Amino acid sequence: MVHQLQSSTQPDIIYPDSDRQPMADNTQQFELIVWIKENLELLFANDPNVFVAGDLLWYAVEGNNTLCQAPDVMVALGRPKGYRGSYQQWREDNIPPQVVFEIWSPGNRPSNMAKKFEFYDRYGVEEYYLYKPDLVDLTGWQRRESRLTVIEQIAGWVSPRLGVRFELSEERLQIYRPDAQPFLTYLELAQRTQEAENLLAQERQRSQALEAKLRELGINPDQL
Repeated sequence: MVHQLQSSTQPDIIYPDSDRQPMADNTQQFELIVWIKENLELLFANDPNVFVAGDLLWYAVEGNNTLCQAPDVMVALGRPKGYRGSYQQWREDNIPPQVVFEIWSPGNRPSNMAKKFEFYDRYGVEEYYLYKPDLVDLTGWQRRESRLTVIEQIAGWVSPRLGVRFELSEERLQIYRPDAQPFLTYLELAQRTQEAENLLAQERQRSQALEAKLRELGINPDQL
């Protein structure tokens, strides 16, 4: 009788970079995801050990490629910036993303959001924020005694990990940086940059006109 020897090596497990789900269901959800993600990138631009990502698959346990979630926005403090096809926690010093954001959309189902909450609760998220734009409703949870616990008063709440402050008006969510400056959209940032450039150009023109006038009067402005 011939016995077939079994290989002692396990086949490589593939961790897909995509869950084949859309990043957003509508323009509002997409804009909010980009708004939060890009402003957090800007906030931590000078810290090489803060990784911010949007819609990136997070695999929590090595060897299990079905146990994953893709937060709309996630922040992993203590992890370097750089490209990732997915966030494989065992390759990240076993550091889970400490902060995650989800934006509710018509495509969300309570059962799916409950699974997300269970995943974040189980695998170490310290702060979880869920925003429903149609209702202008923000719910936050903070880890206390090893469990995610709802934040009773979210208006005026300052994130312990990010240092940002959340405020709600009748129209929208607003987030403020530690320096009290509001999160801005890409368009608002571009407009402010253009305004600053216009002011510099005007000052340059005034300076050049004054220099020309002094030279007409026989005064060398370089010697003043």
